[in-house]
Amino acid sequence: MSELISGLKRENFQAVVQGKETDLFVLTNSNGMEVCITNYGGAIMAIMVPDKEGKMANVIQGHDSIQNMVNSPEPFLSTLVGRYGNRIAKGHFTMNGKDYSLAVNNGPNHLHGGPTGFHARVWEAEQINEQELVLRYISSYYEEGFPGELHMNVKYSLTDENELIIDYRGTTNKKTIVNMTSHGFFSLAGIANPTPEALNNILTINADFFIPIDETSIPTGEILKVEGTPFDFRTPHTVGERIGDTKCQQIVNGTGYDHCYVLNKREPGELSYAVKCVEPTSGRKMEMWTTEPGVQFYSSNWHSGFAGNGGATYPKYSALCFEAQHFPDTPNRPYFPSCILKPGEVYTQKTIYKFGVEE
Repeated sequence: MSELISGLKRENFQAVVQGKETDLFVLTNSNGMEVCITNYGGAIMAIMVPDKEGKMANVIQGHDSIQNMVNSPEPFLSTLVGRYGNRIAKGHFTMNGKDYSLAVNNGPNHLHGGPTGFHARVWEAEQINEQELVLRYISSYYEEGFPGELHMNVKYSLTDENELIIDYRGTTNKKTIVNMTSHGFFSLAGIANPTPEALNNILTINADFFIPIDETSIPTGEILKVEGTPFDFRTPHTVGERIGDTKCQQIVNGTGYDHCYVLNKREPGELSYAVKCVEPTSGRKMEMWTTEPGVQFYSSNWHSGFAGNGGATYPKYSALCFEAQHFPDTPNRPYFPSCILKPGEVYTQKTIYKFGVEE
């Protein structure tokens, strides 16, 4: 393999973890864009895109070796997340009259599939061509407490329109819950030492409503209008404009933005526009479409300045996450869109991140 423009070295990702081989897989398109993905947790380690001057930079936070990934202070750094993205209150839910207990790994709650969730598993990988990669994982019965054996396929495609498309497909042999996402930490200015704050990013979210949370980040059960709150991104605002509004209890509860938005949809499951984010200095922009009903917007409130890819460091507020998903704590909220998957059904999700330059 020729030298990668991201500077990553494939051999640093070639190891044996959990008795399985890990590697780095590289997608390229006709525009010179490069996306690097490892089959450890399906993590995206680099997305190389140009700024308004044509200068390439890596716009996603990652690590430069498997060892650093396994030992990362942020275990979900740009990984896949499953079986259940986001939080489940007290790690507990009831289905068909039976109680299920999951690992509690985020205060009193279950987060992102648990400590040994999909982010910490080695997936089988098949690179179809230079623009497509398929990852496969079989999650065993009762893995992390979840019922049913789940077969999950995730396909990454890099198009010549500079879109990174993530397609998910899953089946189960017993009734279970599924809420997959990709937890990309996007830094559109480009990662650096230190990576600049993303508070100047100009954000639009196509949502009239959001899901308020309690002080442990669990939904209160309400669905509130964004209108008149710091959560209103229906028109463009910078991320930093209202992130320090301590008069807003929701900002306090999330230590910034860490909330699920209810995306505007004409019908459930339609692939629709969700987010636009512009970094004004570089001119880079990212647009997002998804079939999911929600997107969790997280402003890296808990980043500590830890070291990442190629000497880059990742301080607080240096990345923005837009995690396409069903709503948090859905198994305990029967009026939220269901995340139950039954035998004979197919779980599907499509999310697109498109990169470009703001004209």
